[in-house]
Amino acid sequence: MLQGMDSIRSCLGGSEGAESRYETPPASELQRLMWTKPGTSDHMDEVQPRIYIGDMYAAKDKRTLRTHHITHVLNAADGKFNVNTAKFIKTALSSPTSNVLVHCAMGLSRSSSLVLAYLMIDKNLTLVDAIKAVAANRNICPNAGFLEQLRDLDKQLHYQARRQ
Repeated sequence: MLQGMDSIRSCLGGSEGAESRYETPPASELQRLMWTKPGTSDHMDEVQPRIYIGDMYAAKDKRTLRTHHITHVLNAADGKFNVNTAKFIKTALSSPTSNVLVHCAMGLSRSSSLVLAYLMIDKNLTLVDAIKAVAANRNICPNAGFLEQLRDLDKQLHYQARRQ
């Protein structure tokens, strides 16, 4: 068993009322959940139904985009345009025939951070559950700064949920 899993499980609890006991784990414990697939990642993987994470090569490969019926592409690379990424993904998925590719240069840090945030905000997943869901299908590695922002978001979302 991976070290730190017991403390993550204790954060999650396993019984009724576990949501109220949830606490955001430290970054070191979250990182243990991320790189779970043996070998290297492909250029693009479906990490949730109709949501793909990929790298810049996948985004440029028209044949691959057509094969996976990608209708919307969200480029997470740094640029001059600002997009509400959670809203972009949600709007794209509002059509039952749409598939979304979220990509960055390597498909490991920026793109995975955006998908994790979307799952936390729109699907009400904890950061731990979002990481587990995505990492089951693709190796991810948000950088330290993004991981701290995701941890802050997780704390904010669960603080708000407890107050309601």
